[in-house]
Amino acid sequence: MVGSSRSARRATLALCVAVLTVLASACAEPPAEPIRIRIATGSPAAVYYAFGQSLVKIINREIPGVRASVAITAASAENVALVSQGSAELGFTQADTLPNTPSGSPAVLGVARLYDDLLHLVVRDDGPIHRLSDLRDRTVSVGPTGSGTEITASRLLDVAGLTPGSVDTRRLGLDASVTALNKGEIDGFLFSGGLPVQAVAGFVRHTPARIIDLGEWTEPLRQRYSQVYVSRDIPSSVYGLAPVTTVADPNYLIVSAKLPRPLVYELTRLLMERRVELGQAHPAAGRISTQSAIATAPLPLHPGAVDYYRASKP
Repeated sequence: MVGSSRSARRATLALCVAVLTVLASACAEPPAEPIRIRIATGSPAAVYYAFGQSLVKIINREIPGVRASVAITAASAENVALVSQGSAELGFTQADTLPNTPSGSPAVLGVARLYDDLLHLVVRDDGPIHRLSDLRDRTVSVGPTGSGTEITASRLLDVAGLTPGSVDTRRLGLDASVTALNKGEIDGFLFSGGLPVQAVAGFVRHTPARIIDLGEWTEPLRQRYSQVYVSRDIPSSVYGLAPVTTVADPNYLIVSAKLPRPLVYELTRLLMERRVELGQAHPAAGRISTQSAIATAPLPLHPGAVDYYRASKP
C-alpha cells in the first residue's frame, strides 16, 4: 500500500512537469523556448566539470522541454554567486563556501550532499617541501579567485601561521598550477577535489611528485572556522604515491530557489537514480547515497528535493 502510494506521488509529480511543458508550448506564440538549466561547474580538468557534463547529458535525454548546459567557472564561490544572481540554475559548491546561517528567503537551496573534496598539496619530489611549514618563503598556488580551493587553502595557511607576508601565493587555476609547477615557477599548489583529480593524476604520471600530509590541520580548521572539515585518507591506490591524510570538505549540488518544485523533483530523481552512469564520468559522482544526500546544512533543501527524498524512503 505504501509502495503504491509512493508510485502515485511520483507519477503525479512527473505528470506536473509534462503538463507545465505542454502548457508553456500551448500558450506561447511562437512555440516556447525550452526551459534552460545552466550548471555552474569548475575547471575542465576537475571533478565538477566531468560530473556536470554527465548530468547535462542525462537531463537533456530524460526531461522533455528542458535544455541543460554547463558553464566553466572558478568553482565554488563563483558558482554560489551565479546561482544566487540567476545566471545559473544549478551549481556545485564546497560546504565551507556557504554562509553559516542563511537568513530570510535564501536565493539558493540544496539538492544534495554529494561527496567529499580532499585538499591536495602537490609538490615535486625533488623540491624542498616535505611538510606544510616548508612553504614559508616559498611560492604556492592557492587556486583561482572565486574558488572553494582559495577559501580552504587561505584558511589552512592562516591556522598554520603562514601569513601573507611569509608565503608568496599565486591564484592560478588547476591547469595553470600544474603547468607552473612543471616549469618550476611555483614550489607547490593546493587544490580541493574529489578523488581522483585527473590533473593531479596526469602530473604525477609524468613527474616525480609527492602529496603532503595535512591531517594535523583538520582540528585547527574546525575550531577556528567550521565544523564541516573532516580528515580523509588519500590511499596509495589513487595516485601511486605514499598514502597521506588530509583535510576534507563536503560539497553540494545547489539550485535556484526559483525553480519549480516538480522540476527540482525530477532533477533530484535523475541525480540519485542515474548514479551508475554519473559514476562512469567520474568515480566521485557515483558515491552519492540517499542517506547522506539530505545532509546539506547549513543550506535548506529545495522543496522539490524534499519531495523526492520523502517519496523514495523505504
